[in-house]
Amino acid sequence: MDNTPARDPLAIAGRTFHSRLLTGTGKFKDLDETRRATEAAGAQIVTVAIRRTNIGQNPGEPNLLDVLPPERYTILPNTAGCYTAEDAVRTCRLARELLDGHNLVKLEVLGDQRTLYPDVVQTLKAAELLVADGFDVMVYTSDDPILARQLEQIGCCAVMPLAAPIGSGLGIQNRYTLLEIIENAKVPIIVDAGVGTASDAAIAMELGCDGVLMNTAIASAKDPVLMASAMRKAVEAGREAFLAGRIPRKRYASASSPVDGLIA
Repeated sequence: MDNTPARDPLAIAGRTFHSRLLTGTGKFKDLDETRRATEAAGAQIVTVAIRRTNIGQNPGEPNLLDVLPPERYTILPNTAGCYTAEDAVRTCRLARELLDGHNLVKLEVLGDQRTLYPDVVQTLKAAELLVADGFDVMVYTSDDPILARQLEQIGCCAVMPLAAPIGSGLGIQNRYTLLEIIENAKVPIIVDAGVGTASDAAIAMELGCDGVLMNTAIASAKDPVLMASAMRKAVEAGREAFLAGRIPRKRYASASSPVDGLIA
């Protein structure tokens, strides 16, 4: 079977993508670096914090869409900075107006400014409201398998559990709860938050995640464009390793060559 990205697409809300690496657009030094890093990552879906990024709401200011045009990229408005369901819903509706009816959004409702952990009660409330309003909701959440199932049942088109706190770079700290979510999900599971380097992205994909979303790990690297390229390769390698199926772990060595018929 051909498992190249083109033959192994990521499907979200009826749309298919050959890249399983989703990238953010914040924290880069300028729009040119944003463009170059996004290209190096091979990303097709890029997240945009509507409250922090100009995509046309501020005429006369640099516009992100000039360097990442919607004709080439799927713009994923997110509700970063929202702490209530009401604010999140309002932000998504603003994004829909700015993007001419675009209904694919990333929902995040934060509960704490220090850790940026999600407020799961407000997240559930906002998800229900947005799905009822016709949005395709990709939702950032904790790594709680029960909550992930509830968000799927509400109608979210992708569930995005954290691997560690946003921007921490701690890597995959919760592989067993992630596995529980992955094994029971019928929608894409995309790790969102915590990735620090390429090996973290590969581990997430090897676990069976459908994709990885990252911003800080790329934008805050010493060389963001080079790190974006590394992340692209790591996500692709991790996906291939998952599809290939790793060997069982064993306590002791086993010969890699047959021993039958050896000359005494």
